[in-house]
Amino acid sequence: MVDVILGLQWGDEGKGKIVDYFAGRYQVIARFQGGPNAGHTLYVEDQKVVLHTIPSGVFHPHTRNLIGNGVVLDPESFSKECGTVEAFGVDLKKNLFISEKAHLIIPTHRALDMASEESKGLEKIGSTLKGIGPAYMDKTGRNGLRVGDLKQPGFRAAYQRLRQMHLRMLDYYRFSGDISPMEEAFEASLDLLRSMNLISGEYFINKCLDEGDQVLAEGAQGSMLDVDFGTYPYVTSSSTISAGVCTGLGVSPSRVGEVIGVTKAYCTRVGSGAFPTELLDGVGESLRVTGNEFGATTGRPRRCGWLDLVALNYVCMLSGVTQLVMTKSDVLDGFDPIRACTGYRCPEGEISRMPFDINGMEIKPQYESFPGWLTETNAISRFEELPQQMKEFIRFVEDRTRVPVKYVSNGPGRDQVLVQDGKEGKKRVPERPKK
Repeated sequence: MVDVILGLQWGDEGKGKIVDYFAGRYQVIARFQGGPNAGHTLYVEDQKVVLHTIPSGVFHPHTRNLIGNGVVLDPESFSKECGTVEAFGVDLKKNLFISEKAHLIIPTHRALDMASEESKGLEKIGSTLKGIGPAYMDKTGRNGLRVGDLKQPGFRAAYQRLRQMHLRMLDYYRFSGDISPMEEAFEASLDLLRSMNLISGEYFINKCLDEGDQVLAEGAQGSMLDVDFGTYPYVTSSSTISAGVCTGLGVSPSRVGEVIGVTKAYCTRVGSGAFPTELLDGVGESLRVTGNEFGATTGRPRRCGWLDLVALNYVCMLSGVTQLVMTKSDVLDGFDPIRACTGYRCPEGEISRMPFDINGMEIKPQYESFPGWLTETNAISRFEELPQQMKEFIRFVEDRTRVPVKYVSNGPGRDQVLVQDGKEGKKRVPERPKK
């Protein structure tokens, strides 16, 4: 089966560490969507490493790691990332595989991203300016270049055609930036990418499954950034929920097993868009400082707020989440009280479901309050030793989502994950409508 790890908020939930934690149980780790706008933070030999495209299982020597066809890949960013990983002695030629159907980000995609974002003025999306959106636009518009095209004799001509089309679009935007340095770095990185294991990702992954390998699919960004179901238009350009695993890797729905959802004990968001529980006060600033809430990819300060159970319930429903991982629980050690949003009050009344368009709505979150535990938890090694107040908060989340919180992360270290015994995952069963 393919087990899945997803972020359940607006990204930055700590998926990289959790994938790294689980990787020892799997033979294959696969990225199924997104691009270098993702930043998955790991600690390897006590050193901080941020991965953007390479799967987070790469530091486990027994795993094979696949960049799936649903990913958009920037050769320049990928080349730098390879250098970072190989500095730890990892042989990427041995354990990294790239689907030849993954699409390429070329320099003019990044220029278009910059020009498009600048043209929006005060209505900016909050793009990371990595060229992700324009690359996915070319993919769905059937103009894109794929990794496999690098080995085709017509690649250079196809690249120039796409580049010229982009330059005409940049003229429309009156873009005046210099893309020459980006193009030089792009060209210098192509030989490395050609030398990697470029494969038919869909046959590779299904062969692994047929041979009994356990596969872990690693999501990027967060479920509330899903292009269909997130806070549109302030979303990413791909499917970040469990459905994206099938199209992003080439596996059937019947192959999907556990869906492990990662949520912080509070909420954060980078960039523009709705954030009902955002705290624009000293509490929000304390969360930012205590949790070191600055983007792994951009360095931008994250917006911070209390846990939003309306949004969390929504994405658990969409993806059929079977287990929850609560990260950064230790960040709340010094807060009292602790709150969780259970509903939204809007002009139409109080609701407990996600509205059609939450952006710009006048929303007042409805909170449940909990006493803080006011004790340090990052040295605790067993779930049973957690403070009673913290366990009551966790039980409340379980009751509201109807999904067990199987794991609690209480620090950045690889070993700082507590397991709640007896909390096995199971398929989420919808409630029957009342007669």
